[in-house]
Amino acid sequence: MKYPYGKNVFLTGGSSGIGLATAELFASNGFTVYSASRSAKDESRKFPGGGEIRHVTLDVRDPVSVESASESVLSQADIGIVIHCAGIGIACAGEEYPSDAVNNLINTNFYGILIINKHFLPHLRRRGCGFCVIMSSAAAFFPIPFQSHYCASKAALDLYGATLRMELRKFNVRVSLVMPGDTNTGFTGARTYEIDESSPYYEDCLKAVRKMEKDELGGKPPASVARVILKLSTRKNPRTRTIVGFDYRMLAFLRRFLPDRFIEKVLRSMFIDGGVS
Repeated sequence: MKYPYGKNVFLTGGSSGIGLATAELFASNGFTVYSASRSAKDESRKFPGGGEIRHVTLDVRDPVSVESASESVLSQADIGIVIHCAGIGIACAGEEYPSDAVNNLINTNFYGILIINKHFLPHLRRRGCGFCVIMSSAAAFFPIPFQSHYCASKAALDLYGATLRMELRKFNVRVSLVMPGDTNTGFTGARTYEIDESSPYYEDCLKAVRKMEKDELGGKPPASVARVILKLSTRKNPRTRTIVGFDYRMLAFLRRFLPDRFIEKVLRSMFIDGGVS
């Protein structure tokens, strides 16, 4: 195992899913992981080989919470790797704007990353070496029906990460986006339906999201994404974007050559016309 960025990791979304799987995999490989979530446990977990998970209570949407937690963590450890795994999803029509739910989604999936980075990237920059991993999604590439707000939040991360990568390069801080396809985690069950039965899109929305949830529940385990993140973290020059899942890598490759109208037709046939009723 190589440790080009050191053995101290700060990670968000560590209570479940990809975040929990990543924290456990890193700790089992000798890293000390400061695992942040809103429902953090008090006790730490030690692993054979010297690794450890130390829980941090933090809400990525709350600047005061992030500032307090970051000061505490950075006073304890020379963090070299920052991994953003916190994220949520909602289901509704793009025409509609359930303001509380959409604002919560954007605050978690996008602004939360900016707030965390405001406090941790200066540390990586000053130490002259570091790695920032941003959890995006294959949904950043594809317009999935009734996931417009979620897709937009993940697409925003793509350009944010690319810009960040250029700005930080001279400080020897690397930035990578990891983009999972269908993954079987608690994220599926936590997704909220923000659409009323009176909506003209109601039936199509239910059909599309049920098809998506079926694919997610039949998808890869979160450990498959964790292994990708660990592998990237052992490289001095990690890939800029990594799509997890052969099927989504192939679709992303084909998308370069296929017209948008064809892509939209395929996706509509998958999620609406041929969705699960």
